Amino acid sequence: MTAWTLLVDIGIVSALLLVGKLLRAKVRFIQKLFVPPSLLAGFAGLVFGPELLDWLPLSEHLGTYAGILIALVFATLPLTATHTGSSRKRIGRMWSYSQAGMLLQWAIGGALGLFLLRHFWPVNEAFGLAMPAGFCGGHGTAAAMGEAFSRYGVEEMQSLAMTSATVGIVASVIIGMWLISWGAGHGYTTYLSRYEDLPSELRTGILPKDKRQSMGEASFSSISLDSMTFNFSVVALITLLGYGMSLAVARVWPAVMLPVFSCAFITGILIRWILRRAHTDQYLSKPILGHLSGAFTDYLVAFGVASIKLRVVVQFIVPLMILLLAGLVFTLMYVLLAGRRIHREAWFEKSVFTWGWFTGTMAMGIALLRITDPDGKSGCLDDYAYAYLYIAPVEISLVSLSPLLFAQGFGSWFILACALAGTAILVWGLCSAAK
Repeated sequence: MTAWTLLVDIGIVSALLLVGKLLRAKVRFIQKLFVPPSLLAGFAGLVFGPELLDWLPLSEHLGTYAGILIALVFATLPLTATHTGSSRKRIGRMWSYSQAGMLLQWAIGGALGLFLLRHFWPVNEAFGLAMPAGFCGGHGTAAAMGEAFSRYGVEEMQSLAMTSATVGIVASVIIGMWLISWGAGHGYTTYLSRYEDLPSELRTGILPKDKRQSMGEASFSSISLDSMTFNFSVVALITLLGYGMSLAVARVWPAVMLPVFSCAFITGILIRWILRRAHTDQYLSKPILGHLSGAFTDYLVAFGVASIKLRVVVQFIVPLMILLLAGLVFTLMYVLLAGRRIHREAWFEKSVFTWGWFTGTMAMGIALLRITDPDGKSGCLDDYAYAYLYIAPVEISLVSLSPLLFAQGFGSWFILACALAGTAILVWGLCSAAK
């Protein structure tokens, strides 16, 4: 591994991202499926890379890049968190609905792996966590889980979770589009828009000139330090401190190996507090940080999918398909049944959005929401943005603690805690909605 190896890998994946973007802009079939260019790039790297055809000289370090990139993504989260002015009651309903669904998805996946699948196939006790990590978490959480479990010798988790995330994205769109058609036919939709009526920027991903916006405000003169350099330097410093914290914890408590991404999130909170106390947080640009996080995520998805070990997927194909099918059925039932009872306004639109998020990515959820609510009248995104401030710490805790607890033999207690907490929050949400 040399610096030139890194350059070759980044250069090849960058070329694949550009090809993926071209396909998204020109191929109508891909537009209808809302397939992100990063996923197309990942598929291309997987097919034409060393795993299959071996036409592209990609190195064996692609999975390592994914672990670093997810740490960079989590380092930006504390710096970009904002509050919105949504109704407290609507936010509470969105929080209970989303938080309960996430916890129950983790409980169902973990229980299937620990109490059922491992008795018929030679899978690890934590095998079932690949489903919620890939579905609700997406490729970012899949990379984080892979990095965390690899510290305990479960090397196959990254490929399994990445496969789960990839299947989830495809299912989120295909089933999501069917769900919208079904809902419209039964009169559940409120603001439905046809695919043909969607703006071209949503279908092709290319903004027209009159809708293009600035990527961020410059806080410094480029003659001293470019603003992009400053914002990236803060993120890189936070990630480095997170890496150092992870090493320090592992040295003091060898049994407790905190993943770098969770340590980066913690140090990010600390750095944000220091910057605010020093009145220097004004020099950070949230739009620039948001675009940096988006860039890290694009490369994360591409590197993550390209690094899937197909031999691992083939080895566990039957239990993995059972796990993923069960996850899709549970998630579909949950978003429809719970959504109809918790949300008083635009329940179907919010359920469709949650389906896209719970199985694919936030972008998939937004794409489906734009079809059912093109003008944003439901207030779904505002409610979610505020609710996620309270969901994010729980999600990070799930990803951070689950490898440790399963490695120490406490997997059943982890599953029980998720099930009880998820059920309690769901009951609270249902009772609050009934008032």
